[in-house]
Formats: sequence, structure tokens, C-alpha cells
Amino acid sequence: MQLEKDCRSLIGHTDVDEGINRRNFIQTAVGVGFAAAALPVFAQSVIKTDTKGLSAGVVSLDINGQKVPLYYAQPEGKSNLPVILVISEIFGVHEHIADVARRFAKLGYLALAPELFVRQGDASKYTSIAELMKEVISKVPDAQVMSDLDAVVAWAGKNGGDLQRLGITGFCWGGRITWMYAVHNPAVKAGVAWYGRLSGDASALTPKHPMDIAASLKTPVLGLYGAKDTGISVESVKKMEAALAQGHSHSAFNIYENSGHAFHADYRASYVEADAKDGWSRCVAWMKANGVA
Repeated sequence: MQLEKDCRSLIGHTDVDEGINRRNFIQTAVGVGFAAAALPVFAQSVIKTDTKGLSAGVVSLDINGQKVPLYYAQPEGKSNLPVILVISEIFGVHEHIADVARRFAKLGYLALAPELFVRQGDASKYTSIAELMKEVISKVPDAQVMSDLDAVVAWAGKNGGDLQRLGITGFCWGGRITWMYAVHNPAVKAGVAWYGRLSGDASALTPKHPMDIAASLKTPVLGLYGAKDTGISVESVKKMEAALAQGHSHSAFNIYENSGHAFHADYRASYVEADAKDGWSRCVAWMKANGVA
């Protein structure tokens, strides 16, 4: 399975620092700690964004009878905020994704990270990538994800968000979803996809992939990819660029020659600080340039 290959490429199983208790990092709640399958955590490079000046936490959305946890972060006491959807990797909304949401909130956004795997299982509890992929991720339908994100957007509009300034960004699994939701919801003004899968086999759960919708895409999406990614080749990025050229979305790519997959994941061995910082700067600038600020 290509998605499993893509996600496996972010894993660098080297030992965590001596003296660090593994249990200290295990996720115990949405946005707190790290998913078991993501361990070991490289504590020395983990970025920690505080909540000073922010309102942040978890709310539960009732979506068609299903309780969906939603991590939110926003400037405290503010409203009429630009909205950014933050879509997780296969590990769900663990500490890294919550921190990314807080980073956006510090910039003035209402940042929302929904737990999109909740119907299929608890992604945080699986200890291996293979088991997580088989038991949870492979069972998540695109239609379900699109519907859940629509509900999150609707919630944002009723809770201080300005839906005229709606953006989306996502990582790995969430990078693919960024492309797909940008074409699903025309209200999205801009997207930034971090090393998300671009092509794959059609199935009942994933009938289309970014390559298939590229020509019809109208939302500008910035793709941030690593040239050394063993799961997503530079050739596939070039094919996506050609497909996008058949449309009018004004999407673009930036390829990092020294990075592989998951170069933004500061808790992983795959983290490349210089490229992660550059990508973050480009992400923020892309949102602003396209009306999400």
C-alpha cells in the first residue's frame, strides 16, 4: 500500500535520549503527548508553543450522532478571526499538531485540528505503524473526512471565525486531505500541503487522489515536499505540476533538496530544522498572499 510506504518513510527508529521516560510522551488525550506509534520522540528538537494570550483546548462536536474531538487555539477574547484547518498525520491530533495550531493562533488565527479517525479507532494507542494503518487509517473514507471538515467549518463560523478567510494545511496523510478538501470546498481561499500523497489506486473509500482533481482545482495550494522522500518521488511532483498546469488554481511547489518525508515533524528523526523553518515561513506568507490573514 502506497500510503503505508509514505508514512513508514518518516520513521527513524533510533533511541530516545537517555533518562527520558517513554511514558512521559505517550498521548493521554487529544492534543496532549504523542501517539504511541510515533515514539521515540526526539525531545531536543520538539518545539513547544505556550498558551499565553491564547484560548486553547478541546471541544466535542456532534456530527451525525458521532462525537468528534476538536482541538482549537485562538487569541484570547478575539473574534472575527481568519480560520485555519490543521490536518494531522496518521497519528491523529497529538502534541505536535496541537502545537502547530497554537503557532497559528499566536499569529491571530482561529486554528482547528479535528480528530478525523475517531469513528475507526483511537490512533494514539496503536504501537506500530503497520497496525495503525491496517486497523484505522485504511478504513477512513474520504467522504467522511470531507463531511467532518464541513462541520468543523460550520462550527468555526458560529464561534468567532471569519469564513471569508478560510485556509487549510496538513501533514503527510493530512497533506493529501489538504489537496482534496481544497477542491471539495470552494470557500477555502488557500491551502498548504506538506508532503501529502499525490496519486494512488482508486477505491470505494478513496475514489480520487490529488492528481485526479488537479485540473479542476481553483484554490491555490502550495505543496512543500522533500526531494529525498522515498514514498513521494520528485517525478510524481513534476507530474502533479503538469496536471495543475491544465487548470487555473495558481498552485505551486517548493521542493527541499536536503529533506525527505516529514521534515517539519520536529519530534522525529526526519526533522530538518532549516527546511522546516523555511516551509513554515512560506506557509504563513502563502496564506496571507491569498487572503487568509
